[in-house]
Amino acid sequence: MCESVRMTVLVAYNPSPHGEAAVRTAIAEAARRGLPLHVVHLARSDDPSDGDPLDGLLADAPTGVEVQPVTRRASGTEPADAILDAAEAAGATLVVLGSRKRSNAGTFLIGTTTQRVLLDSPVPVLVVKDAYDS
Repeated sequence: MCESVRMTVLVAYNPSPHGEAAVRTAIAEAARRGLPLHVVHLARSDDPSDGDPLDGLLADAPTGVEVQPVTRRASGTEPADAILDAAEAAGATLVVLGSRKRSNAGTFLIGTTTQRVLLDSPVPVLVVKDAYDS
């Protein structure tokens, strides 16, 4: 018998306005799709999380959204690798990332983490910006 993989919405989070926007968007997508939410925290596992708003954001998730335990990026692991590995392990059907504003000279460029995830993810990737990031 084949073991079934549980589908989830995976969000890559870092404590920043665009990280918070990604979590809010991922919560909305998880609710809309009726799927659990898995968060991969991009701060290394040995970094303190004092003042991190993630717990408050997750507490605001609608009752029907199952929020799975948050995983943290292992020390020495590149953020893109952590996201892609977590997406595979969680059976993600969607990966949500936040992206920050770029300078005019770099407007057409995206960050290396976002680029790697976009290129290497086997599932759709939704890139969001903070609403106040203009």
